[in-house]
Amino acid sequence: MEAKAIQNLERFINEEFSEAVDCIMNSQGRVIISGIGKSALIASKIVATLNSTGTPAIFMHAADAIHGDLGTVQKNDVVVCISKSGNTPEIKMLVPLIKRGKNKLIAIVGNMDSHLANHADFVLNTFVEKEACPNNLAPTTSTTAQLVMGDALAITLLHLRGFSSKDFAHYHPGGSLGKRLYLTVGDIAKDNMMPQVNVDTDIKKVIVEISEKMLGVTAVIDDDKIIGVVTDGDIRRMLNKYDNISGLLAKDIMTSNPKTVQKNILAVEALDIMQQKGISQLLAVDGDTYIGVVHLHNLIKEGIL
Repeated sequence: MEAKAIQNLERFINEEFSEAVDCIMNSQGRVIISGIGKSALIASKIVATLNSTGTPAIFMHAADAIHGDLGTVQKNDVVVCISKSGNTPEIKMLVPLIKRGKNKLIAIVGNMDSHLANHADFVLNTFVEKEACPNNLAPTTSTTAQLVMGDALAITLLHLRGFSSKDFAHYHPGGSLGKRLYLTVGDIAKDNMMPQVNVDTDIKKVIVEISEKMLGVTAVIDDDKIIGVVTDGDIRRMLNKYDNISGLLAKDIMTSNPKTVQKNILAVEALDIMQQKGISQLLAVDGDTYIGVVHLHNLIKEGIL
């Protein structure tokens, strides 16, 4: 029943919807979204979606608005009222107060003959035939329709603003989605230890360096340039190959010309390289200068993988 109601909303995406979008887009203020009961909860979610996609929005409970919170609405703000019936006492009291302030009023309403619909500047119709509740009482289908209409508003505004993945990362810096869009190899490498040995370092000291830095790898440096890498795997292969490791040096067991990544490369790109190469570490560089290691475990910890 709810799925059918959502499909029916398509016929309500009309000229009135476009004009409501233009009203918000051209506004110099914020979007204030209000409702009562379950519609208030839907209003809070739409506010969150607008804020995270580039449209500043604030929630204002309709009951609180008529008891002191109407000051939330400023001169250039656009007000959106959400209601199934459009005739609740709080909404009836709120509408003339909004109009008195000369703010544009957008209704998301299921009753086109209601007080709210008749006094709004723009009406977004969310009519549903019946609630999914068997008693046709609990707001279910109607609130789902309200939610989808709010999402339609938010995503249309997102497209009009040219809101990009980088913008999304700006508003979601703490989430794993955001990190995939901004976290770089350099950001990770700077928090790791920086294992390195010289080409002529004794193999026992190489093993100590790998163990102490706890990254399963060490860079092999000569004249301040990376010429090789020694990993845990190289150590195991050495032990299988040699009965006596006395006298072996880093250059004897290292892998030459190891894969490196520049510090400004996104961490998610480093993950792709690791998966393609079947490795769990990469040496990070700034130009030709070695700056550290990025490990698969770092990417897992950051939620990249």
